[in-house]
Amino acid sequence: MNVSLRQLHAFLMLAEQRSFTRAAAACHLSQPAFSAMIRSLEHSLGLKLFDRSTRHVALTAEGEAFVEPARRVQAELEVALAGARDAAALRRGRVSLALLPSLAAGWLPDVLARFRTAHPGIELEVSDGLSEDCIARVASGRADFALAAIRADTPELQARPFCHDDFHLVCRDDHPLARQPVLTVETLAAWPFVHLSRVSSVRQYLEAAFHPQPMNTLMEVDQLATVMGMVRAGLGISVVPALALFHFDQPGLVTRPLPWPGLTRQIYLVRRRDRSLSVAAQALHDQALAERP
Repeated sequence: MNVSLRQLHAFLMLAEQRSFTRAAAACHLSQPAFSAMIRSLEHSLGLKLFDRSTRHVALTAEGEAFVEPARRVQAELEVALAGARDAAALRRGRVSLALLPSLAAGWLPDVLARFRTAHPGIELEVSDGLSEDCIARVASGRADFALAAIRADTPELQARPFCHDDFHLVCRDDHPLARQPVLTVETLAAWPFVHLSRVSSVRQYLEAAFHPQPMNTLMEVDQLATVMGMVRAGLGISVVPALALFHFDQPGLVTRPLPWPGLTRQIYLVRRRDRSLSVAAQALHDQALAERP
């Protein structure tokens, strides 16, 4: 059975007008073309829908029974088409993004503010977490794409370089390291450290840079804001990525770059290989690439 929306519309118009002439005019068709469309619909259904005479047109019993289902189908299809048009025009849709907290708190808000201004009807979901969780969300379909510090190139996932991140010492402005001419691994290792947890990408890069030199770990915390508070209180020093330096733009704190070989964090954009992005997700994906830090 092959029934088109145009045929349903013609049927409902004839059921309302009870005149081939008026119904054809309402559908912007010639009367012969309109009559042929009704005959084609009846042939497809295997039913006679109208009784015709030179004086009137009337619905058959089968035609009467077909009116309400036809109206429902037409209404549902029109809603579906309107939704598709809205999605294509970025008036409706949903995007789910997973990314590292440093990016989510520092870089992302301005990007999303511009995206939201341009596309206010798009629903946004943001998940900030460790790289492994971000990648897992993409793999499971809970996120459209992710920004993570792991190159997740697998048969299911593809990763492309997004940006890179240098590292900086953070300490109080009255700390001896604030004025130390040269900052080396051995120099920093002598001081108490306030670390992020071992599962964070920041910690993993830092341990690789210091290896085999042990660090003097005072405490481990999960949030950069907590690191900032501890350093500002004079409990220790820390090393953080440049994307997180906004946390440390505080009175009494100093940040100094550490241009050590290998101490650069690469951030990747991760997405599924086998799944196209929605129109809304593709728009945010492209804006993220255009405005990468």
